[in-house]
Amino acid sequence: MSKVFFCDMRTGHKENLFDKIARLLTLAGLPHTVAEGDLTAVKIHFGEKGNHTYIRPVFARRVVEELKKIGAMPFLTDSSTLYPGQRKEAVSALICAIENGFDYSCVNAPLIISDGLRGVTETEVTIEGKLLKKTYIGTEIVEADAIVAITHFKCHELTGFGGAIKNIGMGCASRKGKLVQHSTVAPVVSQKGCTGCGICPKSCAHDAIVISGGKACIDPKKCAGCSRCITVCPVKAINIQWNEAADLVMRKMAEYALGALTGKGGKAIYINFITQVSPACDCYGHSDAPIVNDIGICVSTDPVAIDQACADLVNGARGNEGSALQSGHEPGGDKFRGCWPEIPWEVQLEHGEKIGLGSRSYELVKV
Repeated sequence: MSKVFFCDMRTGHKENLFDKIARLLTLAGLPHTVAEGDLTAVKIHFGEKGNHTYIRPVFARRVVEELKKIGAMPFLTDSSTLYPGQRKEAVSALICAIENGFDYSCVNAPLIISDGLRGVTETEVTIEGKLLKKTYIGTEIVEADAIVAITHFKCHELTGFGGAIKNIGMGCASRKGKLVQHSTVAPVVSQKGCTGCGICPKSCAHDAIVISGGKACIDPKKCAGCSRCITVCPVKAINIQWNEAADLVMRKMAEYALGALTGKGGKAIYINFITQVSPACDCYGHSDAPIVNDIGICVSTDPVAIDQACADLVNGARGNEGSALQSGHEPGGDKFRGCWPEIPWEVQLEHGEKIGLGSRSYELVKV
């Protein structure tokens, strides 16, 4: 069983939340995970412009400080996105990150986009996956000596929840790698519900949507499956076709996490913040009300175990009335299906365990 160290959000004059983060990292083995001189990738989501639920930069700074105490050389990093927005290439992404507070003066570390200026600076990494034998990972992730993943644990419209596996698997992939993971999923337009407003074609980075006969039409051959059109549709007429392809995306994502961690045996640690648990990804330019109250912070050296523990903690909480949560409000209710009913979110955990990424069995050590 893997150990997952957990603290709740309670603090006092003797120990604030920053100190609790430092204690969690020490107990989880950070001093034995990262060595003096290690170029250490601190993988974090910088948040889209208009979003406010991403991890606060001051928390990232404390992680950086703990790394520097060891003598490591940390840098904050993320990769370019498939969809149009503030993070589609390195210049806009860095501007967005700085505007969201991730400046050197705050986080005390440089910011580097892991897959280069336009998302094509990649390294092919060979893996022994069940589905994939090669992955395309941002070169700066591959070149790093160690990795510390700081993740905002929340729901996700494509994978049920987004945790450490997604932060590493999707977040470390180059643009080509993201396309490999998404390419089998194409949303479908309800012809009855569509008003032909023209918003979705403007949001599509791949020219996969056109207005024909007053209705939106999606070309599955061009669609990258990024799901951006689903959220921008004002009448909710676009939906992903939830079939085995959704399972396939999660399996590929877990295998991409394996690719991102190749060569870093024993040199990775994960921090999940179960705070402001929003019903959708931080990639959107807005943040909806949290579906549960803030729960706490988990740290582990096992990405599968930490995500399993966080999922159990969220499902064990009471759901918030008036949020996007439609069912499962009771403690023990499935909060992820309560937001996204058709997503078998367990797949990413099951497959991660199957390919040796980690273990679903864990011991929760409360700090």
